[in-house]
Amino acid sequence: MGRDYQRSPETVLAQDVIPFPHFLWQSDFEYTVYQSTGLVTVRGQGIQARSARYTGDQGCSILPRGATDVSFMPVDVPTVLADAETVAWPMGDLNARARRLPPVSQAALDVALDRGASAPGQNTRAIVVVHKGKIIGERYAPGFTRNTPQISWSMGKSITAALVGVLVRQGHFTVNDVAPVAEWRVAGDPRNTITVAHLLRMSSGLDFTNFGLTGPDSYSLGNEHFVIYFDALNVFEHAVNQPLSIRPNSQWRYRNSDPLTLGRIIRETVEGRGESYHEFPQRHLFDRIGARNFVLETDAYGNFIMTGYDFGSARDWARFGLLHLQEGMWEGEHILPSGWIDFITTPAPADRSLGYGGLWWLNRGGALDQVPPDAYWAAGHMGQLTMVIPSREMVIVRLGPSAGGFNAYFNNLVGEILEALGVEVAR
Repeated sequence: MGRDYQRSPETVLAQDVIPFPHFLWQSDFEYTVYQSTGLVTVRGQGIQARSARYTGDQGCSILPRGATDVSFMPVDVPTVLADAETVAWPMGDLNARARRLPPVSQAALDVALDRGASAPGQNTRAIVVVHKGKIIGERYAPGFTRNTPQISWSMGKSITAALVGVLVRQGHFTVNDVAPVAEWRVAGDPRNTITVAHLLRMSSGLDFTNFGLTGPDSYSLGNEHFVIYFDALNVFEHAVNQPLSIRPNSQWRYRNSDPLTLGRIIRETVEGRGESYHEFPQRHLFDRIGARNFVLETDAYGNFIMTGYDFGSARDWARFGLLHLQEGMWEGEHILPSGWIDFITTPAPADRSLGYGGLWWLNRGGALDQVPPDAYWAAGHMGQLTMVIPSREMVIVRLGPSAGGFNAYFNNLVGEILEALGVEVAR
């Protein structure tokens, strides 16, 4: 089975956009899908029409005002892997499920997963639990399968971290190197002290306003953190051309500027050695771990927006989690460098909450009281989450647009899963 795209525009709008106030979808908005050209245009009263273009394996790109096409040459990036049904887990789906657990534990696990899948307001579409390398339970909402790529939002930041790790392993730079950004390498520019580690730890100090998604300025051009999602910017140029506002590594701030700058570094490094940037994630990461269903979308200039416009299937996110659980090793080969997992799971020095590492969230500060303190996770808007729990040899993936109360829901879900396995729950 390959990528599963069996959702109509009407379904996506009704299930993923209209129910959630922060998307500001109103009844007088109209849209038109032009199947022959791959364009979608949205119109609203008093709002200039805007379009997005489908480009194939680079997904959809929002176009600048008045534009009808992207400014880069899209690339087909088919997986080189055999049909997943014919390949053993985790490179494929054959024999992915573990043998049944003891009856009491299996029953308790089924209760936990059923409750997690049906929790009111959570809109859970996929749950996958991997224990000791095998899937011990999974649930999917109607219309979704293990191969359905789902919007993963900021979980893509953790993909950015992994791609940086791949380049570190290949010897291009280290985390302690000054960030190779040409605009910053000018005498007297205070940004020339920002390191790769500062960017991974969201501690660059770049001036990058984040108004959030709940206030009157959320969809204003001044919301530098979020404008990348709706105004068809060159997102890499938008990030690297910001001035410094505070000293690097003096404060942790959740800002898209830092992972986007890393994205620019990835692109320039890959293209600088004569390789295809758009093929790089699939060839150097996803193909190597059996992931066939990731889609990384770009801006109109071909830059991956891995701060939010990324899609992945539940089982492929489980594979990504397994790569990290296995210390960056896959079938006996290093994909990530030695010591990489220690780096990304060490709290950022500027984060007093001990809740953030290297583009991964951490439980070192006990934010989730039913989750072991060594847990770390890739997290995205509205409850997209891939959690790795080394002390329990476990990966848990949960996808779907939560309407609120997600942290309490997920905290309880993990606690119930651990109790079902007879594992002591953190308190």
